Amino acid sequence: MCGICGVFARDGVLAPEVRAAVPEMTAALAHRGPDGVGFFSNEHVAFGHRRLAIIDRAAGNQPMANDDESSWIVFNGEIYNYRALRDVLAGKGHRFRTHSDTEVILRAYEEYGERCVDFVEGMFAFAIYDKRKRELFAARDRLGKKPFFYAELGGVFHFASELPALRRSPLWSDDIDLSSLEGYLSLGYFIAPSTVFRHARKLPPASTLRVSNGCVKVATYWDVPEFDTDHRPESQIIKEADERLRAAVTARLESEVPLGAFLSGGIDSGLVVSYMAETLADRLVTTSVGFGEPAHNELEAAGWTAKRFGSRHYSEIIRPRLDEVIGPIARSLGEPLADSSAIPTWYLARAAREHVTVALSGDGGDEGFAGYDFRYMPHALEAAARRFVPGRLAPLMAWLGRRWPRSPRLPRPLRLGGLVENLGTDPATAYYTDLTFFRPADARRLMGQTPDRDPASSPAYHAVTDPYRRCASTDPVQRAEYADLKVYLPNNSLVKVDRMSMAHGLEVRSPLLDRHVIEFAFRIPASRKQSFTQSKLILRELAFHRLPKSFWRLPKHGFSAPIDNWIREVPGTVFEDEVLGPTASIRQWVDLKELTRHYRDHRDGTVDRGYILWACWVLERWLRALGDR
Repeated sequence: MCGICGVFARDGVLAPEVRAAVPEMTAALAHRGPDGVGFFSNEHVAFGHRRLAIIDRAAGNQPMANDDESSWIVFNGEIYNYRALRDVLAGKGHRFRTHSDTEVILRAYEEYGERCVDFVEGMFAFAIYDKRKRELFAARDRLGKKPFFYAELGGVFHFASELPALRRSPLWSDDIDLSSLEGYLSLGYFIAPSTVFRHARKLPPASTLRVSNGCVKVATYWDVPEFDTDHRPESQIIKEADERLRAAVTARLESEVPLGAFLSGGIDSGLVVSYMAETLADRLVTTSVGFGEPAHNELEAAGWTAKRFGSRHYSEIIRPRLDEVIGPIARSLGEPLADSSAIPTWYLARAAREHVTVALSGDGGDEGFAGYDFRYMPHALEAAARRFVPGRLAPLMAWLGRRWPRSPRLPRPLRLGGLVENLGTDPATAYYTDLTFFRPADARRLMGQTPDRDPASSPAYHAVTDPYRRCASTDPVQRAEYADLKVYLPNNSLVKVDRMSMAHGLEVRSPLLDRHVIEFAFRIPASRKQSFTQSKLILRELAFHRLPKSFWRLPKHGFSAPIDNWIREVPGTVFEDEVLGPTASIRQWVDLKELTRHYRDHRDGTVDRGYILWACWVLERWLRALGDR
């Protein structure tokens, strides 16, 4: 796990001042690689690398060259099949100088060219300079675990693991993309390839990038190949799930540094720990954090799982003050992210780093195995109900849904406004609406724009609904899972995990996001993974036999933060002074009168506006850090 950056002249040679900026770009990534630094440059290209040494700590330094130095690579991530691939390449005549996975990628590029990505399994972002072709080739892993940002500035292609590194270029401009900002206020994140900056882009997951002859070409190299084809008896599906999860966990246990696991009170991380215990036995280390609020604390369940598998378990109750933690979190994100679970993830990564350098997590179980019951179950119910709503009634349902009372004081059975409104539109639009934390019309109003109620007028609409529509499955839940895999997971969840862990120099590996596990999961029909009353049926069946029986007696809460209560409890007038005051940086982007109205409604308990208040506070702190450069 590392930080990478570089510059490449699309035509001609690099200007001296651009080449000279690479050490400063690399320094901006020091937290991602505290174990070493390296550089390479010639008249056309310059690479920088910060290393977190995990495998072949003695000889795996980067940038790394092939034998005649015609190709150079910088790489961030881990390749789990590198030993097997190394053997294949050695059989084809390649000679290796190190035992690192970095060299395996480089040799695979020598053998297969751009098709090398088809042969590597793992989490990765890398760039290769090919001197013979005078080209730059880059790639990002299939599910987007490792980041790759790029910008074309003044005829020079720039890339880096994080946006702050790009900002060290003398050619950089801080222009903010207003259209992407609306998506942030609605969803809480920026969807690739967009970023908060007008001139910067994210390379999407499962994509390659080639810079050649002055042109930049991005291509997709992988997608989920099959849906709904596995109709075997449940026992056979459970058996394969067991085998695939065991193999995925085992592949991620190689390390020359201390290794452990994040352990929540949930099924996913509990299963990961159970498979780790089969190999690590008494060397297993687990870490958990929880809050003082019972609804956001699963330390008891995590403790039972740790005891069941004999791990050295470290748990901590955290009581963060938002005005203290928001600063380091906002700085570490690189661009605003409104997922408040970044707070516990920050503390969890910090706690784990005291004991290990690598941690396995349970990320990915929800997207692959139908775990988001608060969205997938209503989506399935809507699909069933939609069959009984004639098309001519759709406008009436939409009209009625928009006017349905939304007060939290209504009894739950009467809170049907969202369901009724969704029945008045198509499933893809309903999925988009349910994915937003803050409706697009409200976001536009907050930005001082005309509050158009048509979701399709939102800049983020097509980026969210296109994956839903192109999914080859006809099942609405499978489509929602697939869209989450393409949108929510790589742009929110994995961003949070990568930035919060890397801020502490910790590598996180996710077995449930193994490519083969994901492909297997989508071959299983959604009806086999989720019922109208229970989510994650496949993983639950595995967990029932592997996790302690006491585990099932406790309610499950998820890894979330009580942000709504915390904002009400912020000391004094900190929030008002920072976000609503006359010196607020956010005032150039949002209507402070409208935001003040949301704040007062939230403070008085009229409406829960915790999400948008947190989103705006993160944006405010990020804008301040931007100005402090």
